[in-house]
Amino acid sequence: MDLTYTGGDHLGPTRIIQVREPGIGLEGLLVIDNVAAGPAIGGLRMAADVSLAECARLARAMTLKNAAASLAHGGAKSVLVGDPKMPAANKERLIRGFATALRDCRDYIVGPDMGTDENCMAWVQDETGRAVGLPAELGGIPLDQLGATGWGLFQAIREAAADCELDLDGARVAIQGFGAVGRHAARFLAAEGARIVAVSDSQGGIADPAGLDLEHLLALKRDGRSVTEMTRGTRLSGDAIIDVECDIWIPAARPDVIDEHNVDRLRTRLLAEGANIPVTDAAEARLHERGILALPDFIANAGGVICAAMEYRHLSQSAAFDAIRDKIRSNVRTMLDSAGSAGISPRQAALRLAATRVERAMRLKRWSLY
Repeated sequence: MDLTYTGGDHLGPTRIIQVREPGIGLEGLLVIDNVAAGPAIGGLRMAADVSLAECARLARAMTLKNAAASLAHGGAKSVLVGDPKMPAANKERLIRGFATALRDCRDYIVGPDMGTDENCMAWVQDETGRAVGLPAELGGIPLDQLGATGWGLFQAIREAAADCELDLDGARVAIQGFGAVGRHAARFLAAEGARIVAVSDSQGGIADPAGLDLEHLLALKRDGRSVTEMTRGTRLSGDAIIDVECDIWIPAARPDVIDEHNVDRLRTRLLAEGANIPVTDAAEARLHERGILALPDFIANAGGVICAAMEYRHLSQSAAFDAIRDKIRSNVRTMLDSAGSAGISPRQAALRLAATRVERAMRLKRWSLY
């Protein structure tokens, strides 16, 4: 694990914890970025390649996301080294061990993320009593099953569509990462008449300018199969989905999939960031130069954490989805109006909005340096 990290500023991180237990192959990190607004909510990510620098960036994104959504929570992120497809018993042992090591971190509430799900959160809840995204049987709102993040992403796109003169009915959509976020965003967009022209997963991609059979794609993923098993469409290898001409391009997988080296290959009008930190700062600036509207991650994909915060307060599923719709649409409108009036990019406007809220919360704390 790469522990190189030279970041940090007046907002955080507040605490960095490394967990190692060689006897069971346990290696993980927790970065608690900021807790001024309340205990931090942030997902537990499981991947074979993780680093402290990436974990810290993801934790900051959660601070900004929670602040932008006006939630009474700070931001954090934890990462666990391992193959998320390992045998269930091995995965449970690692996650329970990691949760036990963090049992006394009472300012951190764990949620699901890439490589973890509601069952994993049940294990964490059993060990610590602090988890969200729980199975319904434990009183949770299963946000991945219901598509909370995808619902929020859809609301962000819906609010921003007119700003790039886009009608969702007939709009062509490409989704890089047809997982928990991507497939639900596809469902909601298709219900508005959008045409899904390309999707990809870890095995490759498939494209058809006439539109892919969404029900077939969803059935493949339910069966644990790849989208590349579609019988109709053109196979895509590597990162070829970047080259697909579309109206809406959604990165919903790993960080930094769009950078300064491939950003000019994008042929789209609107980029909606379904994943956390999927576009580098330089690439996002280039999109702005090209007149492509990019909706920042911590604004557009906040549906999951809004749902988690509602669950933590024992509110209903309908209340959670209403809150996602209202908060995200309001934030997108505020961001775009501010960006337009100030002549800055949407990300710059979003950063001002979120950072201001965090700083206000910090000024109310006894340990504030303000």
